[in-house]
Amino acid sequence: MTSTGEVEGRAGPPLWWTRRRDVVVDGVFGGVSAVECAWEGVSFAREAGFPVAFGVLSGLVVGAVLVLRRRWPIAVVLVGIAVAPAAMGFLLGVVGLYSLASSEVPRRIIATLASMSLAATFVVMYLRTRGDVEADATLVVVLSVFVAVALTVPPVLFGLYVGARRRLMESLRERADSLERELSLLADRAEERAEWARTEERTRIAREMHDVVAHRVSLMVVHAAALEAIAVKDPARAAKNAALVGDMGRQALTELREMLGVLRAGKPSELAARAGAATTAAAAAVAPTATAATAALAVALVGGFDDGPSIGELEALVGQSRAAGMAVEMLVQGEGAAYAAEVEQTAYRVVQEALTNCHKHAPGARVVVRLAHRGGEVAMQVENGPCDGTSAEPGLPSGGNGLVGMRERVLGLGGVFVAGPTDAGGFKVSAVLPAPATAAATAAAARS
Repeated sequence: MTSTGEVEGRAGPPLWWTRRRDVVVDGVFGGVSAVECAWEGVSFAREAGFPVAFGVLSGLVVGAVLVLRRRWPIAVVLVGIAVAPAAMGFLLGVVGLYSLASSEVPRRIIATLASMSLAATFVVMYLRTRGDVEADATLVVVLSVFVAVALTVPPVLFGLYVGARRRLMESLRERADSLERELSLLADRAEERAEWARTEERTRIAREMHDVVAHRVSLMVVHAAALEAIAVKDPARAAKNAALVGDMGRQALTELREMLGVLRAGKPSELAARAGAATTAAAAAVAPTATAATAALAVALVGGFDDGPSIGELEALVGQSRAAGMAVEMLVQGEGAAYAAEVEQTAYRVVQEALTNCHKHAPGARVVVRLAHRGGEVAMQVENGPCDGTSAEPGLPSGGNGLVGMRERVLGLGGVFVAGPTDAGGFKVSAVLPAPATAAATAAAARS
């Protein structure tokens, strides 16, 4: 519907009507009522001694008032009560009472006007019957009551029923519209959650790829530079460096294949089964399809990375940096324990990325790796001193995402991450990760 009241190029219903059918119905009722009142106005004019034309004209005007029944039902009923002594307006009174009862008028007004109409009909019927029929008073009263009730109660009750049904339908329609809006809002939220989950997984995958590739390739570049420098002078050492480069390349490819295998593995049934154990009930209720699929990918990735690097492999990681010519020392405090897979992997990746940065930005510097096992947490620190000034820069590119990725990993597990230059001219990276007891340890404590 347009602002001018047109629907598909046609003018809408005029005045107070909402549908064209209502205009036709009220027009028919008004016309029939006008004809009826005009016919009854002839008898009224003769009895009252008025001209017949006056009675007909008055009847036409009174009967036509029924056209206003939807807009002013109270006025229509009052007109019907007013002309009751003239014995006209049968249709006007019945339809007027129905329209009044089915409207939004307060119930007390409906009861008052219905009582007035009942009383007026009873009085008129009683007076006319008593004068025309030779019968006892009891019969006249009973007949008058019957007619008054028959002309008043049924239209009022039917109007109340229709009004209640109309209000119920409107309430159901409003509830359906509200439910549709809520479903639309929930669908939008589900799409936002799915997009957020996809973004999180892309970030996670990018971070894993960066950690795997950057460290391995950085060591390969360092070894390749050393290989180029000593290829002629020390063939034995050059061969050793070449073998290390090959091993590192194979390790990088193996880790990349493992990650890509997790992304490819993914029969829908298997992913859905794994997602069912990790997806929350709220997410499943809001978006059973998009959220479950995204959660399945997340669970698959986490499950695939459970077999990733651990704290126990830090010695080998430090050994690779030593083999590349870095002066690195590792200090361990406390007794190691079995931590959760994500804690083990995050600790390894932090040390790995910190050593990669030392290869890139601090060639020839002395590096100290500290690992501390404490009650309920594990701490790691990688600190390098100033460059010795004699080692050549390896020329490794830097994307600026290393520290950002480390911080995201640590903060994602509820830990603390600090990185910055030292007073001695070097750089220090520190992280503390909460390390709650693993499921196996928890089960053992419960059994004990």
